[in-house]
This record gives sequence, C-alpha cells and structure tokens, in this order.
Amino acid sequence: MADPTFEEAQKELESIVERLERGDAGVDELTKLWERGEELYRICAAKLEGVRGKIEELARSRESA
Repeated sequence: MADPTFEEAQKELESIVERLERGDAGVDELTKLWERGEELYRICAAKLEGVRGKIEELARSRESA
C-alpha cells in the first residue's frame, strides 16, 4: 500500500489525536491508534524533511546562478 500524501496523513493523524484525547477507545484500540499515529508522524516528518531539502537545494542553485 502506498504512503498517503502529507495532507492525508496529517488529517488521519489529527483524527487519531482527537480519539485519543476523547478517551473513548479501549486498551487494544488505544495501542493500535498510538502505533498508527507514530507511523503517520514518521511519514509526515519524512515528507517535510524531503521538501526542506528540495527548498534548500533550490536556494543554493539560485545563489550560485
């Protein structure tokens, strides 16, 4: 299964955080939600880091032009 887009991952992560904050999930579901949240966080962080690298690369190429 392909990684979600940043926006999809962020939306799902926000939904998970809301569920965790409400406290309406059982222990087993809490564990699954937490694990999925961690996975989505890593996806979002990696995508942001990739974009940051591209922006820095573009800035460097522009400075040398």
